Amino acid sequence: MTDIFDTHAHYDDEAFDTDREELLASLKGRGIARVVNVGASLSSCRTTMELAERYDFIYGAVGVHPNETAELTEEGLAWLKRQCAHEKCAAVGEIGLDYYWDEPCRELQKEWFVRQLCLAREVKKPVIIHSRDAAKDTADILTVEHAGEIGGVIHCYSYTKEMAQVFLDMGFYIGIGGVLTFKNAKKLKEAAAYIPLDRIVLETDCPYLAPEPNRGKRNSSLNLPYVAAALAQIKGMEEEAVRQTVWKNSLKLYRMEG
Repeated sequence: MTDIFDTHAHYDDEAFDTDREELLASLKGRGIARVVNVGASLSSCRTTMELAERYDFIYGAVGVHPNETAELTEEGLAWLKRQCAHEKCAAVGEIGLDYYWDEPCRELQKEWFVRQLCLAREVKKPVIIHSRDAAKDTADILTVEHAGEIGGVIHCYSYTKEMAQVFLDMGFYIGIGGVLTFKNAKKLKEAAAYIPLDRIVLETDCPYLAPEPNRGKRNSSLNLPYVAAALAQIKGMEEEAVRQTVWKNSLKLYRMEG
């Protein structure tokens, strides 16, 4: 069976403090061949890149999550730019808008979303977009900023199939994780059925959003076979064919060699 690429993880999270080394050492032998660990704050960008330096199969993404943008300054943005020069920095992210928590204010979120999109354009890296309860504003900003020229992924996709088409038209990949296995995830299942397989990548967002049958527990890349199997069922395909396609998609998204 083809290995799996976890395109979005947070292994620097304190949820992994007790067994991080043991867990990460086990991934390759259990079919998880590559991971992009994603920063969400300036401090987590530091720990992300430390992990990328330590493990050959882990790459990093650096960016500040919308709910953390109150900490951003010109100095912080300049520091992020320097991190982007690291040979194992794969993307700028996660960046975007989050109106669920709605803090800091929406205008500040939008300002730093645009600034970080501009950073990605400057350093020629794809973007990892976080968008929660903010579909229209996210799409509007991506359109105005011509983000299709930058490229990237809409992480942890949670909107309708119609909204997916808007992002697909810009050339974005769609990140799908454990929520796909939830019984009540009707909207996401419909979107997953609609989105072409060659535009889907798999992710965990671990330690969050573990799939069934481990819903509610700490998530890890080891749960991704459940997501691959659920996607194969929705697409009416063999799981191996799904795995092969999403592996290729992940390499294209992050502009990596096989």
